[in-house]
Amino acid sequence: MSVVMARIDNRLLHGIIVTQWAPVSGATRVMVIDDKVAGDEVLKSTMRMARPAGMAVSIISEETALKNFAAGKYDREKVFVIAKEPETMLHLVESGIELPSLIVGGSLVKEGGVQLTQRAYASAENVQSYKALIAHGVKVTAQFVPADKPVSVADLI
Repeated sequence: MSVVMARIDNRLLHGIIVTQWAPVSGATRVMVIDDKVAGDEVLKSTMRMARPAGMAVSIISEETALKNFAAGKYDREKVFVIAKEPETMLHLVESGIELPSLIVGGSLVKEGGVQLTQRAYASAENVQSYKALIAHGVKVTAQFVPADKPVSVADLI
């Protein structure tokens, strides 16, 4: 298995991902991990329409992702993983999936949370997950588009 890029983005698969992040990722598959979208055929088919050229797309639940990674389903692929929350990424790491880094993109305002960047916010639980990811050796940065300078999330929390 080769996760080549991981990103937190509340919109999951959308224009900036398709036109900017996917091309620089070097991935052969974009994997959206989201239980709600995975269980909704209308949302899933709508999101599939945004498939980056030349890439496969998986829109699956966290449970399915963990099972598929454990079974070696993606061993021969370069995977770009996208989820809405860092807890999903932490579960992957705790299951033995290596993330070379984690890019925090756009996220919604979190009640009682902190603002990481102009477009990224974190709840208290998110902050703990980012700290745990960093403790696991994952480099966590905030960056909306590839042209933006990455900012260390460790410095922000």
